Amino acid sequence: MAQLPAALEELIQELSRLPGVGPKTAQRLAFHILRADRLRAEALARAIAEVKTRIGYCERCWNIAEGDLCAICLSTRRDPSLLCVVESPLDLLAIERTAEFQGLYHVLHGVISPIDGVGPEDIHVPDLLERIGSGEVREVIVATDADIEGEATAVYLSRALGALGVTVTRPAHGLPVGGDLEYADELTLARALSGRRAF
Repeated sequence: MAQLPAALEELIQELSRLPGVGPKTAQRLAFHILRADRLRAEALARAIAEVKTRIGYCERCWNIAEGDLCAICLSTRRDPSLLCVVESPLDLLAIERTAEFQGLYHVLHGVISPIDGVGPEDIHVPDLLERIGSGEVREVIVATDADIEGEATAVYLSRALGALGVTVTRPAHGLPVGGDLEYADELTLARALSGRRAF
């Protein structure tokens, strides 16, 4: 194989470190950047530098923020007594897209996973417990994923938060809208049946 210039090899290597980007995709992206005019390449580099310079995490909820607090925590139209706990800012964005939730959030930035050596103190659980201790929150929705780590985190939080006297709920899990029963797995069907509600 022909030897690529060192700068191009370095770009390919850095791009391949991005999640979901394999070596072939990294190579295609690098060659696309190489073919693009200088202004486009510089605009991309500036945008990356700006994100790293200007964007951080909210001091209250750990969502992405351009200042000390995120736009959601700064909003006066949100219900501060209702708190939704999510694993990542991407999960927060997914819930926001529904336009159904009007409370505040708390982003854990991970889940409890003893196998990986991640305990409650390694994610933002202590900050959550401190936040609940202020007494303003009456209900916490634990919206972690329905996988093993997400469920373990939900169980841990349910016990810890229940001891603080707040109501702890979990979003219903079950069949997707438009899904066929015959294609659903047993666990999804079992959850859909146990989480049923009246018409």
